[in-house]
Amino acid sequence: MAGADGDDSLYPIAVLIDELRNEDVQLRLNSIKKLSTIALALGVERTRTELLPFLTDTIYDEDEVLLALAEQLGNFTMLVGGPEYVHCLLPPLESLATVEETVVRDKAVESLRKISQEHSPVDLEVHFEPLVKRLASGDWFTSRTSACGLFSVCYPRVSSTVKAEIRQHFRTLCSDDTPMVRRAAASKLGEFAKVLELEYVKSDIISLFTALASDEQDSVRLLAVEACVSIATLLPQEDLETLVMPTLRQAAEDKSWRVRYMVADKFSELQKAVGPEITKNDLVPAFQNLLKDCEAEVRAAAANKVKEFCENLPEDNREQIIMTHILPCVKELVSDTNQHVKSALASVIMGLSTILGKDNTIEHLLPLFLAQLKDECPEVRLNIISNLDCVNEVIGIRQLSQSLLPAIVELAEDAKWRVRLAIIEYMPLLAGQLGVEFFDEKLNTLCMAWLIDHVYAIREAATCNLMKLVEKFGAEWAQNTIVPKVLGMANDPNYLHRMTTLFCINALSKACGQEITTKQMLPVVLKMSNDQVANVRFNVAKSLQKIGPILDSNALQTEVKPVLEKLASDTDMDVKYFAQEAISGKLSYHWVLKPFNRLSYI
Repeated sequence: MAGADGDDSLYPIAVLIDELRNEDVQLRLNSIKKLSTIALALGVERTRTELLPFLTDTIYDEDEVLLALAEQLGNFTMLVGGPEYVHCLLPPLESLATVEETVVRDKAVESLRKISQEHSPVDLEVHFEPLVKRLASGDWFTSRTSACGLFSVCYPRVSSTVKAEIRQHFRTLCSDDTPMVRRAAASKLGEFAKVLELEYVKSDIISLFTALASDEQDSVRLLAVEACVSIATLLPQEDLETLVMPTLRQAAEDKSWRVRYMVADKFSELQKAVGPEITKNDLVPAFQNLLKDCEAEVRAAAANKVKEFCENLPEDNREQIIMTHILPCVKELVSDTNQHVKSALASVIMGLSTILGKDNTIEHLLPLFLAQLKDECPEVRLNIISNLDCVNEVIGIRQLSQSLLPAIVELAEDAKWRVRLAIIEYMPLLAGQLGVEFFDEKLNTLCMAWLIDHVYAIREAATCNLMKLVEKFGAEWAQNTIVPKVLGMANDPNYLHRMTTLFCINALSKACGQEITTKQMLPVVLKMSNDQVANVRFNVAKSLQKIGPILDSNALQTEVKPVLEKLASDTDMDVKYFAQEAISGKLSYHWVLKPFNRLSYI
C-alpha cells in the first residue's frame, strides 16, 4: 500500500502506513491514533478495499494498540463513504469484540453500538444482526459476552421474525454454562427489557430475571438486582407484586453480603420504581433488616440511603413510618462498632431534621447529633459539623452550640494534623452559621492558635481561613478583632511565627482595604525589615511587593522604597535578590500559597 502512489505529498501517509507494520509497539500505536489521517489521504474507496482488510488481518497486536483501533473505528463512518458503506467497519470490529482483553472488547462493543445507529433498517438485518448472531453463538466466551451488549441496539429496528431470533439468543446466553457470559447477560438485562414489547417483558424477561437472581454465582445475582430497577419501571403497578417482589425479597435476604449490599445501594431507585404502596408494605421492613445487617458494608450502604429513603416515603404517613420503623434502627447505628457505618450515617442524618420538623428534631434527633459530635472517630464528627446548615434551618444553631464547641475544640487539637486541617476548612462555614458574636466569644482564640501550629500546612490553612473570615464578617470586624492579634505576633521570639505575621498581612491586605493596610499593617512590615533572621527580611521584601498595589503612591515613595533600597544592599544574597525584584516589580509572586523558606518547611 505504501508504494501505491508516487506523489511526494503522500509520503508522510506512506510512512504512517509502514508504521502500522513496525515492530515497535509505540510506533504502531501512534500510527493507529492517526488512522483517520491515513483514511482521508487514501480516500473512501481505498479505505474500504485496502485499509480495512489490512486492519482486519492484523488484529493480533498489543492490547494498547487494539484498544486505540477499536476506538478509532467507531468514528470511521464518513471515512468509508457514509452510512451506505458503514457495514464495511463490521469485520474488524467483530474481530476486536472477540479478543481476550476485556477493555478492548468493551471498546469494540461501544463502537459497534455507535455505528449500529447509522445502519439503515435493511442493512441492520443484512449485515449487523448476522454479526450479533455469530458473536452470540461463538465458541469462546469472549464473543458471547460481547454479544450481550448488542441485542438492545438492533432489536427495535428489525422485523418481527428477527426479533424472535434475538430474544431466543438472549435467553440462551442467560443460561450459558460460563458464569462470565451470564454476568454479561445479567448486566444488560434491564437495558434489553426497555426495548422489548410489554408482553415479552412479562413472558420472557421476568423468567430470565428470576433465573439470574437465583444463579449459583453471587456476581450474577447482584447484577440481577440492578436489572430489577429497570424492569420494575416497565411493569404496571398491579403486576409488580406477583412478578418482581418475590425475587426482590429474596435478594434482600440473600446469603451473599454482596447481593444484599447491591440491594442497599440501589434502594432509593427501587423505592421509586415500585411505588408508595409496596414501599410501605415491603420495602420498609426490608430496609430495617439492611440497617441491622450482620455485615458492616451492607449497614454502611443502607445508612447512606437513610435520608433519601425517608424523603421518598409517602407524605401522608411519612413521619409515622420514620418514627416507628426507621429511627430506632438509626439510633442503633449511631453507636455501631464499625466507624465506616457511623461515618456514612453522620453524612446524611442531619438531613432528617428538615423532614421531621423542629419538635421531633429537638426531642429525638438532637441527642443523636450530640452523641455523634462526641464520637471517637474524627470522620464522624467532621461529617456532622459539615452538614450543620440542615439543622440550622430547622432549630437554629444555638441548640447545638453547647455540645458543638467541645467537639470543635477536640478536632482542632487532634494529634493528626490532617484532622486539624479538615476542621480549619469548615471554619468559614461554621462562622457563617454561628454568627459573629458566638464566633468571637468561642472560636476566635482557636483560629489564632492555628497560626502558630508546628505544622506548616496548618499555619498556611489558618492564614487562608482568616482571609475568608474577613470576607464574611467585614473589614471593621478585622480591624477590631483579628488585625491587632496578627500584628502582635511580629514580636514573637520564634521567627516562623514572625513570618506568619507577614503571610497574614499578605492575605488580609486586600480584604481589609487601603486605610487599614497603610495605617496598621505597613508600619509593622517596615519595622520587620530590621529582623535578625534573613528569612524574615526577604519575606518583608516579598510582602512589600504584594501589598504595594493596595498602598497609595505617597506611602510607596516615602516609606516602602527606602526600606527596599536598604534591603537591596543587605549582606544576605537572598534578601538582596527579593528586594531588587520588588523594586523592579517584575515578579508577581503568590507566596501566600507557596511561601519560600530556604531553611525548611517546619
